[in-house]
Amino acid sequence: MQVSVIKSAAKVVAIALVTVLAGMAATGIGKTGAAFAQEETQATDPTRGAVTNLPLPRYVSLKTNEGNARRGPSLTHRIDWVFSRAGMPLRITAEYENWRRIEDAEGVGGWVHYSLLSGTRTALVTADLLDLRATPLPDGTVLLRAEAGVIARLLECRPVWCRLSIDGEKGWALKAALWGIDPDESFE
Repeated sequence: MQVSVIKSAAKVVAIALVTVLAGMAATGIGKTGAAFAQEETQATDPTRGAVTNLPLPRYVSLKTNEGNARRGPSLTHRIDWVFSRAGMPLRITAEYENWRRIEDAEGVGGWVHYSLLSGTRTALVTADLLDLRATPLPDGTVLLRAEAGVIARLLECRPVWCRLSIDGEKGWALKAALWGIDPDESFE
């Protein structure tokens, strides 16, 4: 039986834009909204979002092919990063009105408008080569191999294994080889 290898689409394209730190410090741009959101979250329950009351941190995915990550929670804040890969898993770490502070697998991020995010759970393959198996067992038949950087849709997660869908193929993979789900998290 020949096993296909799914290659990563282009590496996550995140474009760092030049920021003028002296101007930012002088005007206070990028600090007020973020500092306020942090204070508001801490004033209530730091494990729950101040706006949605959903758990923090939590994972979502990028809904569109382009999402601007800003220095603070408004359109007046500078764009620090542009995420350009629909389906990319992101972790929400704070909320402020219609804005969510997010980060990717590398810890890069900023504030994005909630309309750019989806509740669809995805994961990023972090292992050099991930075997997608027919059963959640170490000796299960390998159906597919995926390279690091491939994005998979999470269908179900157990304590050690997650059921994934990659390019229409479904199978089981070790949770430890994925970014986009916490080690102690399970769902059906």
